[in-house]
Amino acid sequence: MGSSFSLLFSPSTVVTQQKTSLGDLPESCVALVLVYMDPPQICKLSMLNTAFRAASSADFVWQSKLPINYADIIQRLHNFPHNLCKRDIFARLSRPNSFDGGTKRVWLDKRTGRVCMSISSSGLAITGIDDRRYWSRIETDESRFKSVAYLQQIWWFEVDGEVDFPFPIGSYSIFFRLQVGRASRKFGRRVCNSDHVHGWDKKPVHFQLSTSDGQQATTQCYLNEPGIWKYHHVGDFAVTSLAKEMKVKFSMTQIDCTHTKGGLCVDSVLICPVEFKDRFKQSF
Repeated sequence: MGSSFSLLFSPSTVVTQQKTSLGDLPESCVALVLVYMDPPQICKLSMLNTAFRAASSADFVWQSKLPINYADIIQRLHNFPHNLCKRDIFARLSRPNSFDGGTKRVWLDKRTGRVCMSISSSGLAITGIDDRRYWSRIETDESRFKSVAYLQQIWWFEVDGEVDFPFPIGSYSIFFRLQVGRASRKFGRRVCNSDHVHGWDKKPVHFQLSTSDGQQATTQCYLNEPGIWKYHHVGDFAVTSLAKEMKVKFSMTQIDCTHTKGGLCVDSVLICPVEFKDRFKQSF
C-alpha cells in the first residue's frame, strides 16, 4: 500500500498548472477595455502583445474617439483617402488637413479627439493688403503656413474673417496669433526689428465674433511686448446641434484715424475647444 501511495504522487504523475498572462485575454475583452483609454494610451498598450495589438485595431474602439460627424468633416477636406479603417481615419485627421484652397487647416487633438482649426492670414480679409505701401507678405518658419502678413503703417486697421464648418457639439474659443515687431535671423540668432512699431499704445485693438445662430462676443486690449508671438482671445461660442454647419465671423480693428499704427505681424486665427484656452495664454 505504501508503494501504491508513493506511486500516486510520483514526478511523472504530478499535474502542473500553467500561469495565465495578458496574452491569454480574449481580443474582444481587451477591445472593451481600450474603449475607455485615450488614443496615446491605446497606442502604447498595442505594443504589449499580439492580443492588444489586434484589439487596438478594432473599428469600434476608434469610432468612439472620432467626432460623431467626422464624415461631414472629411467631406470638406482635400484629397482625403477613401476606404480607411477607423484607426487610420483618426490618425489622418490628427494631422493638419487643408481645405478652402489651403488657407485653412483642421485637425483632431490626439488625446481628446476634439476639433481644432487654424486660418492663415491669406484666408483673412485685410484692409489694404494689396497696397505695398501698407502691407507685405513675409516668409517665415515661425508660421504654420510659412508666411505672415506684415503691417508697415496704416490709418485704418481692420482684419476680418469667417468660417462655415460642421463643428462637432461643444464650446470653442477663437484667438488671433499676432506679433508686434518683425522677427528675423542674424548670425543664427533670432532678433526683432521694432523700427515700424508705433500707435498700438494709444488706443486698444477691438476683437469681435458673431455666429449664425446669434451668439456674439467682444474684447479689447493694447498690443505690446515686441518680438513675442501672442494669442489674443476674441471670445467663445457654443455648438449645440449637428443639424447644420455653423458660420462664425470674427474681426480685429483699430480704426481711430487720429494716428497711424504699424509694425505688426498677423499670422493666423486659431479655433480650439475652450478647455484648451489655458494652453494659449502663454506667449511664444
